[in-house]
Amino acid sequence: MTTVLVRVEGRIGRITLNRPAALNALTLDMVRHLDRALIAWARDDRVAIVLIDGTGDRAFCAGGDIRALYDAAGAQDWAPLTTFFREEYHLNARIARYPKPVVAVMDGITMGGGIGIGGHASHRIVTERSKLAMPETRIGFFPDVGGTHLLGMAPGELGTHLALTSGRVDAADAIAGNLADWLVPVERLGAVPAQLAACESAADVSAALQAVAVTPPRGALADARTWIDRCYAGDRAEAIVAALRDAPEPDARQAAGEITANSPTSVKVTLAALRRARRLGTIEPCLNQEFRLALSLTRDPDFREGVRAAVVDKDRQPRWSPADLPGVSDAAVERHFLGLGAGELGLAAIEP
Repeated sequence: MTTVLVRVEGRIGRITLNRPAALNALTLDMVRHLDRALIAWARDDRVAIVLIDGTGDRAFCAGGDIRALYDAAGAQDWAPLTTFFREEYHLNARIARYPKPVVAVMDGITMGGGIGIGGHASHRIVTERSKLAMPETRIGFFPDVGGTHLLGMAPGELGTHLALTSGRVDAADAIAGNLADWLVPVERLGAVPAQLAACESAADVSAALQAVAVTPPRGALADARTWIDRCYAGDRAEAIVAALRDAPEPDARQAAGEITANSPTSVKVTLAALRRARRLGTIEPCLNQEFRLALSLTRDPDFREGVRAAVVDKDRQPRWSPADLPGVSDAAVERHFLGLGAGELGLAAIEP
């Protein structure tokens, strides 16, 4: 089966992720298909707009093929891991800086690598079926694929909350968190290509999507901003958890439990990465930082343990090492950020 469907329809370059049984999870081959199409269409005057979607009604893309990464890490075969992250992150940067409008239809489950494709598009659609998340702290990893950039720049501390808890959001909260732009009902998705057919510019695309979009309802995160911004304001994970536990809001106390159930190492590394991402500002240096973290954390015991508990054995009982936040020292966090010398990702920062 062809895992990525690539074709040109009029002025639209269309890409469809086509692994519905695997929730369109990304493989290296799929990353390469996407990248080749985008490179070709950037120079093709026939193509004015790129439209990316997924096969099936369950998922746009559930992320990267975590099981393959788990197996490679178990065999200490680091070359496939390095190649996958390097090429995936280059793809993320290409989408973010693409010279033509990119419309992503994030219908259904959109997690991890799916957000790396859809979240960096210039025009991002969600539906009433959409569920977006960067759940990596739950598996001993961190929000990569430019996730530290997206979440670090989200309004207030919404991104910090979603990253540390591995929280999932619906369409309304995805828009409130600046992970998406338009809510298009499922029954109107079929009209999107026709709406885009005559578009030539980003402004044309925005107007076309506005014609089929609806106003999102008020999401749960909008009402939670007060306690989220208050409790997540610090740079120490222990202080954030303490503030959440002391908060009068039940949802805040629930968030504290979600954070402490995740990998303590991942939580602390993720928080540090988000704070640094804010200072870095643009996506390229954030991806460079993420590449260092990805190669380091996949060698950490918590990554294989987290994937084992969530994906392989599915017992949902990970045994983290260290087992709690105080056990993760500042030095242990900092070692994940160390430079790679000649092995750096090396994306050059581009001013927006």
